[in-house]
Amino acid sequence: MKISNNALNVLAAKTYKGIGRAWIVKHICGDEATTDIVTLLNEDSKEGRQTTQDEFDSVKEKILSSVDKSNVFMDGVVAIGDKDFPFYRGDVKNGDRPVVLFYRGDLSLLDKTNRNIAVIGLLNPDKDTETVESEVVSKLVNCGATIISGLAVGCDTIAHEQALRSAGKTVAILPSPLDEILPSINKKLADKIVEKQGLLVTEYYESTKSKMELNGRYQERDRLQALFSDCVVLTASYAKNDLGNDSGSRLAMEYAANYSIPRSVIYNPATDVLNKKYDLNRQLIREQNDIIVINK
Repeated sequence: MKISNNALNVLAAKTYKGIGRAWIVKHICGDEATTDIVTLLNEDSKEGRQTTQDEFDSVKEKILSSVDKSNVFMDGVVAIGDKDFPFYRGDVKNGDRPVVLFYRGDLSLLDKTNRNIAVIGLLNPDKDTETVESEVVSKLVNCGATIISGLAVGCDTIAHEQALRSAGKTVAILPSPLDEILPSINKKLADKIVEKQGLLVTEYYESTKSKMELNGRYQERDRLQALFSDCVVLTASYAKNDLGNDSGSRLAMEYAANYSIPRSVIYNPATDVLNKKYDLNRQLIREQNDIIVINK
């Protein structure tokens, strides 16, 4: 398993109270001495006491030991400041930028020079929706695109599986550690993605401690889908409403808009006008005049 001293510095810094992504983006470039990082932490962290270099090194050792336990499930850890750390797309504030990634498979698929298209949607698509999404993914792969999605059931699964059937590459961005594939029903699909020279990637190496924390990780996963894509394609999704219908796809599309990343929706007014599962698609078409609309 590949992990640099710089990545361990980033992971250790993240454990201190008050130290988040924005702080790491501002202060860690990859060539800092541990003593300098400790000095900065003592200036900015909210621990309420001073830390020492020995304590910081001890934190790094514990993290390395924990990560090593999962080395069967991952190929490496990469952090901001490492030469192979993938660059995000779009206009992103420091607090939203990824600073560390755990991966299994071909990390180069996240290179900015790679043509990456996210294809996302709801968990329970209709059969017709599945057919149209598969056709779109097939054409994207034939045009040289790598397909990004989140390994969820429904539209995400269709995107990954069709990319593989079309002899293309696909990337699954996870809300969980690599040794804890979510949803578990897609573990075989995750293995197949790697087997076919694809990529699994996550910001996490530890399990969640609460449902609230897991929900937050799903939202962070939606953000990464946008950040590593040149365009985000929405297959179908409910819009947020009083009935409780909603979808992580809405968040991914909002992130794309906030980051100035192009967005596209699949929508056929001749067949989809009364289908509630296209409510978000219709909403986005109303809100953005120049959104890319894909249909027959």
